[in-house]
Amino acid sequence: MARSADRSPDRRETPTSGDHARQIVELVTRGEASSRSDLARLLGIAPSTASLRVQELVDAGILRENGQAQSSGGRRARRLSLGGTPHRVLAAELGGEHARLGVLDLGGHLHRTATIPITIADGPEATLALVEAGLRELAEGADIRAVGIALPGPVNFETGSVDQPSRMPGWPGFRVGEALTERFGVPAAVDNDANLRALGEHHRSLHRDQHSITVKAGTAIGSGIIVAGSVHRGATAAAGDITHTRVAEAADIPCSCGNHGCLETIASGAGLVRQMRERGVAVSGAAEVLELARNGDPIATTLVRTAGTHLGQVLSGVVNFFNPHAVFLTGSMSASEPFLAAVRSRVYEACHPLATQTLRIESAQTGPDAALYGAARLAMKLVDPVA
Repeated sequence: MARSADRSPDRRETPTSGDHARQIVELVTRGEASSRSDLARLLGIAPSTASLRVQELVDAGILRENGQAQSSGGRRARRLSLGGTPHRVLAAELGGEHARLGVLDLGGHLHRTATIPITIADGPEATLALVEAGLRELAEGADIRAVGIALPGPVNFETGSVDQPSRMPGWPGFRVGEALTERFGVPAAVDNDANLRALGEHHRSLHRDQHSITVKAGTAIGSGIIVAGSVHRGATAAAGDITHTRVAEAADIPCSCGNHGCLETIASGAGLVRQMRERGVAVSGAAEVLELARNGDPIATTLVRTAGTHLGQVLSGVVNFFNPHAVFLTGSMSASEPFLAAVRSRVYEACHPLATQTLRIESAQTGPDAALYGAARLAMKLVDPVA
């Protein structure tokens, strides 16, 4: 079901009881709150309101109270923990030839994952039929409350449809959110995979009110921006598209976007493969280039480091302007130490010291499941845990 513009999570609204319930589940799950008094303090609500919301969640089986929390004076409070409710949120990340599937609880814990083959060029109906079948099998008859999906192309967030994708024939204008709601009978959230990787990694690694950038460096390059815990999409949902930034070193190399000299042409996995072949080294793909670099091949190592330097140069402008708390790297290239070291070195060298004073630049903790966490988190915004 498409969400109207006034329900976008980018817009600040007066919290409802459902919003408080979601926040309470999150705080308890993350270990930031263990009692009703903790929740009242952290959410800035009256103790009576916190107690009412907690009791609703306990009655619904979402939370349980047992044992005693540490006392700060007076009567010891009972400790809150996640209950054993069977409610589940389904999540999927679609790629060109495979889909990563996951089942999560309302606390954001990932219970099961699977990867299934798809061909996204077959179009939305055929692809979503495979995804639905895979998710239902993975869910094993659980009580499904919402579905979230990450797509490898631009998404109109308000309509839940694909917008001008370059490698998704048959998908433009297709309302994926509405199709998923029809298939599963529950609310569905849809967004670009870069945004959802960023959302998933941010809420696993940082405080919800902090700011971050998550960059996927693999066959291509994409990034998502999180401002105070929410996705920043920009005026036309194009925020974070650093892959098509022009860099002098790329000169007149043609890019898949139709322009020349984009970052993607020399800093992505596909760019590495092309450069290796130009040097007379036959490689089958980016994974082989990275393996050669791990084994000390001088050509591969130099190209991987140079790719990291180019990415770091582009990111330095973003870091100076945005001043995030962290830059997370995911994708196949993020596992390469020469690549990660080159990104760090260039950002720290090119940025103002104030912009990097507390900046973290590191590989993402969520690995291949980042988008699943993000898709589930976005979907959970559509669910009232006690409804």
